[in-house]
Amino acid sequence: MPLNKLDADPKNVRKTYSKEGIAEMAATIRADDYRMLQNIVVRKGDKRGRFFVTAGGRRLAAINLLAEAGEIAKDYPVECKERSGADATEISLIENTSREAMHPVDEYEAFRVMADGGKPVEDIAARFGTTETMVRKRLALARVSPVLLNLYRNEEMSFQQLSAFTISDDHAKQVEVWNSLPTWNRDGRSIKSALQSEAMKANDKRIKFIGGIDVYETAGGAVKRDLFDEQNSGYAVDVALVERLVVEKLEAEAEKLRADGWKWVECVSELPQQARHMSRVYPKDVPMTDEQQAELDRLEEEYAELAELIEAGVADDEAEPRAESIQAKMAALADRGEVYDSEDVAKAGCYVLMDYYGNLSVEHGLVLPEDTADEQEEGADEEGKGEDEGGTAPVTGQAKQSEPSFSLSAALVQELTAQKTAAIRAELAHNPDVALAAVVHAMLASLFHPYGSTDETCLEVKLTSERLEASIKNPPACKGIVTMDDLRENYGHTIPGNPHDLWEWCLEQPTATLLDLLAYAVAKSVNALQLAHSERRKQRAHAHRLAQALKIDMTQWFEPTAENYFGRISKTGIEQALTEAKGADFAAGVSGMKKADAAAYAERQIAGSGWLPALLRIAPTDDRTSDQGDDDQLDRDDRPFDLDDQPETENDQFPEAAE
Repeated sequence: MPLNKLDADPKNVRKTYSKEGIAEMAATIRADDYRMLQNIVVRKGDKRGRFFVTAGGRRLAAINLLAEAGEIAKDYPVECKERSGADATEISLIENTSREAMHPVDEYEAFRVMADGGKPVEDIAARFGTTETMVRKRLALARVSPVLLNLYRNEEMSFQQLSAFTISDDHAKQVEVWNSLPTWNRDGRSIKSALQSEAMKANDKRIKFIGGIDVYETAGGAVKRDLFDEQNSGYAVDVALVERLVVEKLEAEAEKLRADGWKWVECVSELPQQARHMSRVYPKDVPMTDEQQAELDRLEEEYAELAELIEAGVADDEAEPRAESIQAKMAALADRGEVYDSEDVAKAGCYVLMDYYGNLSVEHGLVLPEDTADEQEEGADEEGKGEDEGGTAPVTGQAKQSEPSFSLSAALVQELTAQKTAAIRAELAHNPDVALAAVVHAMLASLFHPYGSTDETCLEVKLTSERLEASIKNPPACKGIVTMDDLRENYGHTIPGNPHDLWEWCLEQPTATLLDLLAYAVAKSVNALQLAHSERRKQRAHAHRLAQALKIDMTQWFEPTAENYFGRISKTGIEQALTEAKGADFAAGVSGMKKADAAAYAERQIAGSGWLPALLRIAPTDDRTSDQGDDDQLDRDDRPFDLDDQPETENDQFPEAAE
């Protein structure tokens, strides 16, 4: 049919085409001498001699584009296949839905044949209407072992996993790495790490996790050491061995948990996102035996007698030590620990993983969504059975008793609950003790029980806490982070493990305890970060005022070293730091040093001087205006220090955060 006799069919189910897609199609038609591999399907049009294109709208648009560009005539003959108009919609639907994109490995093999035949990447891209980058990505699969390509063909591997192998040409090593990694740890990062076999520092969290560099050496791993390394820590050369030892330790812990009877135990490289939405079971306090209770009663009686003697001033020298000893024994009896019910263990499971600091972490008591659904169905069956047998279901709980037996409109339900909310607000406004407990409860719920914590409080008080570990290259060396982690661990032994018990516990605590917990929770929400995409000037200005109110001495929390500062700035910045801290004489000669030597020299010279990078200084200010000005000045002072001889990207500095 002549091109200028073809019209778009209103019965064609596809109405929208992208400009890029039409241009790509035009490129493939041009490359094949303006021919189409597949005929356009047409039906007779409303006007004599004209035809509607039922299937092939994108091809029609592409060839019209070539005609508009003057590459072909407007009446260019187009090969068509004519079908009945009664089947037009069905034909169009089948053509647009019953097709599948080409498999990436098939694309790679097709591109490789053309590349081996001498066609440049640019010509291949033009021939198939795709980008040169896409062609290069497909051709990069030539580096991957055929064994792994077949696994991908059989859907036993994801494309993300397959592409990770393109960093190496060693097919045998690729297969070895794939077989050595457990199924749960075959992500792209782990594959690349094992293939690259980069030397791993002794302070790497994976080395810490397995028990140190000595454990790695005992397992037969080679260590590279610097002759000038006084700590003799060294580097682990066999990364694959380290990864295997990590897996073995995780699996050993998993076996212990399976022996304890948990329904499922899974080792993971990081906590899955779905875990945050799973329901959970919690341990209960171990009940005290009759013997333990009797011993506690005896100790309490003895302690009371000693306290009376001490208070009256008639106790002997042994009374106070004896009283302290009794207190310790009573505390030991009271701290009996917690244990999971066997029924809960039988329906829940655990994730085993290595945390951010290289410690073993186990998330206990998680219930899979399907098990939660089964339990709810069983509960519904039991409830229905009670109704069938007794005529009406038994009413359990205050909430059931208060529900009306008739339907209420949504508007009335909303108004009645608004009335209740207003009454609670008015009463709470006059009861600061309960208000304090409510605020602490809401904050602790989100900090210590992040899974579904918003369901545990009616307060719209939301505490967010920026994860600082992602912004610090070596978090375990940060004194502030270590201090907050210690506090969390201490409070974690104090507050209830079950979030459902947290409210009653908060109500029972004295004001002093609640204020301490409030201070901890509020502290976790502090955010004085300056980000690449947002300087957050006003927030950081307030952080200065907060630091002044706390009378913070930052030299007690940070000391610049080659690792945390000088090695990450330019030599010009090192010179400026030395000039500020010790004078121009100490900075002379830095320009002639190697970068590493200059950083080490600066660390030695500035140690103990009290000098800090500008962004860490807390300027003494009295009002908002001057504080903002000082903040601006600190930003300007630090800018020269950010220029390195070989600038780092954000991902180079914090590769784990980038992943």
